[in-house]
Amino acid sequence: MLDFINTLNGVVWGVPMLLLIGLTGLYLTLGLKAYPIRNIGRGFSYLWKNRQGHGQGEISGFNALMTSLSATIGTGNIAGVATAIAAGGPGALFWMWMIALVGMATKYAEAVLSVHYREKNPEGHFVGGPMYYIRNGMGKNFGWLAVAFAFFGMLAGFGIGNGVQANSVADALHGGFGIPEWVTGVIIAILVGMVLLGGIKRISEVAGKLVPFMAIAYVLGGLVLLAIFADRVPAAIALIVEQAFTPTSAAGGFAGATVWAAIRFGIARGVFSNEAGLGSAPIAHAAAQTDNPVRQGSIAMLGTFIDTIIICSITGLVIVASGAWQMCAPEAAECTAGMALSGAPLTSLAFSLGLPSVGSYIVTLGLAIFAFTTIIGWSFYSEKCTEYLFGVKSVPVFRVIWVIAIPFGATYQLDVAWLIADTLNALMAIPNLIALLVLSPVVFKLTKSFLTHGSEPAQK
Repeated sequence: MLDFINTLNGVVWGVPMLLLIGLTGLYLTLGLKAYPIRNIGRGFSYLWKNRQGHGQGEISGFNALMTSLSATIGTGNIAGVATAIAAGGPGALFWMWMIALVGMATKYAEAVLSVHYREKNPEGHFVGGPMYYIRNGMGKNFGWLAVAFAFFGMLAGFGIGNGVQANSVADALHGGFGIPEWVTGVIIAILVGMVLLGGIKRISEVAGKLVPFMAIAYVLGGLVLLAIFADRVPAAIALIVEQAFTPTSAAGGFAGATVWAAIRFGIARGVFSNEAGLGSAPIAHAAAQTDNPVRQGSIAMLGTFIDTIIICSITGLVIVASGAWQMCAPEAAECTAGMALSGAPLTSLAFSLGLPSVGSYIVTLGLAIFAFTTIIGWSFYSEKCTEYLFGVKSVPVFRVIWVIAIPFGATYQLDVAWLIADTLNALMAIPNLIALLVLSPVVFKLTKSFLTHGSEPAQK
């Protein structure tokens, strides 16, 4: 089974997929005349004004973004960045930046379509996301594509949003504090179960409080480290740009990497972290209280900016500037090519080099909080995919299965968890990216109408 998944992963994350993700984002960026990049300030303005909610919906636009960020700010920002650099060299961070810049347009388009085509379920709650804008926007003939997205989205959550998160935090707490993995898994399961009982409103409330706190705390810790390594930061940035286009030579414990490895792992881990193109975030934004899809789309695109351009950049710069990406574990008897650290241990080493007494604790606690919020955020995504396939009566059963899966995920082999998550991400992205390309004229029309008249064009 693992051989099959590994082969499938090589296919779905091959050149065609990377081109599809990158070119879709580039096409949307050009079609929108770089609206997301030019209007980051506008997005923050809308976010501030919609703290309490305005218009129809379940939760405020602010809490919709926090729910989205709770799912995106996770192990990808700590372990994912480190994994990309360990496999592709410092140049991988450059490609994470590039996919994030065009990914802002992708995330914007997803949210615009999600709000525009959302509907109410039998319980009267607003629901939306790729499965709904495929069905309502592309027509009944593409119902199978909507089902495909919902199916892969339901399963993907158990990888990217459950197994990988539980596994990474259990591994970090075991290494940092000696806590058995199964104990961490059980504790997380209990806490997540308590949150899920309250549905989207409870999830958004928890996310609205935890996400700003954890993001600001981690960013401040990272900035302190960059200040400590200030004399090395310019050289680190130059190295990142240089090795994005040239092979990375073997040095210390680093085994070397090709340009293709930098591109592949940079884009794959970038998408894993910010989820632009996966179609997950618009499921949360569909529940937002908003009076216009473009307004919420402008808030949604901030998720990619905050996740990758700010948080992932801090992690990556600390790893490169500290030199940790070339090192082996401090306790290693010898350090030869191919023995460099990867994942959360690499980030922990980088932080410890700058802050010997507290650096590893910042990473460990940050990872624990990030992973917890990702698990509750992704539970909502997978829940809505399950609801689309099997109806609202399936939700309680799904929640029980989701909670039970957490302790099992905590004891997975990390490489296996990452492999499964990577593969499922690509499979759910394909239907969504097709829909974004087909429905892009709708996004362009809605955006133009809003900027011109401040409203949506009349519906046919």
